[in-house]
Amino acid sequence: MRVAPGPTLETERLILRPPADIDLDGWAEMMADPVAARFIGGQQPRATAWRFMATMAGSWALNGFGMFSVIEKSSGRWLGRIGPWRPEDWPGTEVGWGLHPSAWGQGYAVEAAEAAIDWVFDHLGWTEVVHCIDPDNAPSIKVAQRLGSTNGGRGRLPPPFEATVVDLWGQTAAQWRARR
Repeated sequence: MRVAPGPTLETERLILRPPADIDLDGWAEMMADPVAARFIGGQQPRATAWRFMATMAGSWALNGFGMFSVIEKSSGRWLGRIGPWRPEDWPGTEVGWGLHPSAWGQGYAVEAAEAAIDWVFDHLGWTEVVHCIDPDNAPSIKVAQRLGSTNGGRGRLPPPFEATVVDLWGQTAAQWRARR
């Protein structure tokens, strides 16, 4: 297994690590699903999913952070990708998420996002996090609310996503630490 450089985090049920070559099947399956991919870039063929996974791995190499692959401890199954994301001209220091449909409704998004938010505040020194969420994405809004984030209003993504409507949910490091 070849893994991008970066830390491994553990929660009660999950392992969060940088993307690895063995994650492609799960990543491509998630991005091929029109419902799962709707709010995270849209449905993609396997080759495009590979390029996006490679972009995340490259973010780890170039920036020292990127989204983690989320692995279920008990099975070793790839569940999705969650974590820090800040491409050029992004509207903020984001902790985002996208899970395979088989992982929905089990609390994995909140569990992994909590670990990722702790990590960005403690190790990257970020002073705030945002979550770029389509106003129609009710499940992600619920995750943001469970994390203690509030809706800060409309945000604008850079090209080629400038037509995408997003609200910027988020909180400061001080707000996060006060809740924890």
